[in-house]
Amino acid sequence: MLEKGSNAYSNYSGTGNTVNTNHSIVRKMIIDSLHYWVEEMHVDGFRFDLASVLSRGETGEPLANPPILWDIESDTILARTKLIAEAWDAGGLYQVGSFVGDRWQEWNGMFRDDVRRFFRGDPGSARNLAPRLIASPDIYEHEKREPEQSINFVTCHDGFTLNDLVSYNRKHNQANRENSRDGSDENYSWNCGIEGPSDSPEIESLRNRQVKNFLAATLLSLGTPMILMGDEVRRTQGGNNNAYCQDNDTSWFDWDLTRRHPDILRLVRELIRLRHEMGITMNVRKSELNRVLTRNKLEWHGVKLNQPDWSETSRSLALTIHNRIHNKLIFVALNAFWNPLEFEIPKVDAATPWKLVLDTAEPSPGDITPYPEARTVMSALITVGPRSVITLLTELRAD
Repeated sequence: MLEKGSNAYSNYSGTGNTVNTNHSIVRKMIIDSLHYWVEEMHVDGFRFDLASVLSRGETGEPLANPPILWDIESDTILARTKLIAEAWDAGGLYQVGSFVGDRWQEWNGMFRDDVRRFFRGDPGSARNLAPRLIASPDIYEHEKREPEQSINFVTCHDGFTLNDLVSYNRKHNQANRENSRDGSDENYSWNCGIEGPSDSPEIESLRNRQVKNFLAATLLSLGTPMILMGDEVRRTQGGNNNAYCQDNDTSWFDWDLTRRHPDILRLVRELIRLRHEMGITMNVRKSELNRVLTRNKLEWHGVKLNQPDWSETSRSLALTIHNRIHNKLIFVALNAFWNPLEFEIPKVDAATPWKLVLDTAEPSPGDITPYPEARTVMSALITVGPRSVITLLTELRAD
């Protein structure tokens, strides 16, 4: 592919010359390859790296209706496969919320960035976090897509692991032998006070809590959650945020971590169970996002009910979800402030009181508890610890 008005080859992939994926011969090669992987290798889905390359034309211009994307979308052999797009490319084309096609799910890079900024305590991050918790209607509602279109993630194979996100303020890519010019400089990370590994019990406790916060936000938000391999046991790459070339301990999975961090592994398992228990999946397939949000009443709060603080200095947010599909009432409070905060909580029927099912400030196993065994909360206030997340759950009486 040649750049428009130039004899230079285009590099929209970041790894060298980029082919014109919408040329008829290249389209056939792509479709034939996908057919082979489905029919012969029994692959049930595809994630397309830098998928916006697929929407570019002969000279690199974005196409309104890229033929290859509609070929994939309408192909009968691919009809039952999962299609996931990383909806941007190395040439700066960013199509999150506007990627062509009805079946495609998209990596929600704004979820990643806004969740990271909130738990780092950045100014103005509370108002940006709110739509991320409910499948990003500011991005997807106009597309009339289902909530599952948003792939919610905080970390992926590119960038820091979750452990490193809370352990390093900057990348440490010297081992890649590119003078640390490779890898993103925009990580929105926070080392919790010390760069790299620490023997400080206070630093380690804070890092563990931040890891829990990120996992809770990912698994309890509306949308499709995605977790990076090893984040469930705090896998580290030593601060390397571009470890593709490291076929060694840096990128391998260390099974000893399952014994070193059993609390985080348990938390992830229980968060998956809690996600289903809360009815977050809501059986929303084939339901447009705006219909789901309308049917399941949402109320935003700050430390006081129905008074969300959207100011620059706000570092807290709370949300009540009336899940009318599963007859559940859910209250979530997120505190990114460095001191504990008292939140007002909605009044509920005395016969079905609130139960505290999640509190990331508590050590395991008290951080997450199955609903039948969870502690009852009878007061009108609840204290949310510094830099932590709590979730209350109760049953609603059927109408």
